Amino acid sequence: MTATTTTTGIVNSLTTGRLPKWAPWLTLVASWVIVGAINGFMAAAGNGEFNIAVVLVLGTVLFDVAIFVLAYLVEGVRQAKDRLVTSLVATAFIVALVPLVSLLFTVVSNGLARFDPLFFSSSMRNVVGDGGGALHAIMGTLLITGAATLISVPVGLLTAIYLVEYGRGPLARAITFFVDVMTGIPSIVAGLFAFAFFALVLQDPGIRFGLGGSVALSLLMIPVVVRSSEEMLKLVPNELREASYALGVPKWLTILKIVIPTSIAGITTGVTLAIARVIGETAPLLIISGFTASMNYDLLKDRMMSLPVFVYTQYANPGSDVQPYLERAWTGALTLILIVMLLNLIARLVARIFSPKLGR
Repeated sequence: MTATTTTTGIVNSLTTGRLPKWAPWLTLVASWVIVGAINGFMAAAGNGEFNIAVVLVLGTVLFDVAIFVLAYLVEGVRQAKDRLVTSLVATAFIVALVPLVSLLFTVVSNGLARFDPLFFSSSMRNVVGDGGGALHAIMGTLLITGAATLISVPVGLLTAIYLVEYGRGPLARAITFFVDVMTGIPSIVAGLFAFAFFALVLQDPGIRFGLGGSVALSLLMIPVVVRSSEEMLKLVPNELREASYALGVPKWLTILKIVIPTSIAGITTGVTLAIARVIGETAPLLIISGFTASMNYDLLKDRMMSLPVFVYTQYANPGSDVQPYLERAWTGALTLILIVMLLNLIARLVARIFSPKLGR
């Protein structure tokens, strides 16, 4: 039914079987306001706290009911069902987004207290109470994760190339099976394996060093790199391979010049996901890398601190004045999130630069 125009030239959409475009948004805001007012009144009456997450979730649920009733009265049952399904999808998105936003808000609000130059330019050596920083932990995280990446990416990428381009028969099936098994191993098992391996090889039952942490993290990274790279290589059209073979290009050069450059964007994203998967691991680094309050740039010698272990030790072992330790823990967590975000931005930039430029 189309809208009718009155003698004054005003279109009355509400009487023509169609809600105006602003009606769902106004209904959503009104639902949030109503639930927020109720939550605020209950908090004031019971001396509680105003919970914005509860307001957003319950307000969106109220919006689902309100938009269905409003659309049913104005537009009919068919359009009401369509709007209900659309609002339920939006509700699911908001429910999934609320924990992430709440987490980011909590980390940022608590982490800004020590987000200062001293935190990024000093270690915790001889520091008790206020002051100190996480420079030793930041450098340890970058060194350990970087070494783990250098170990994992060649092994994972070559394994994926073998499975896609060469692998046939029992060996390929066995590799796929063990990669699936490695994907689900607990992180502490990787740390125990690295510790037991180096303790036996080097005959040192109390060994703690950064490279051991890199090996432990590489055990967690390799299956992620293999799986993501394998899927990206499978997406390369066979026509490109066949065209290269028709020109007399050998298979290894086809893989190097055609297959990998075509899938480099997805491979880079998979490597970034693998790094993000392990950069926050605490258990394996506690076992094999240990923790220290001093700077250590040598992966092959002595204990090395990392940001996840730094956050854990600051939170779990505070001094008599708890507040400085909690502030350093929150700032360490914020720094870890920023490092992961920076890695994602770099991965996107690398993928954009090195991905093939397809023209008409």
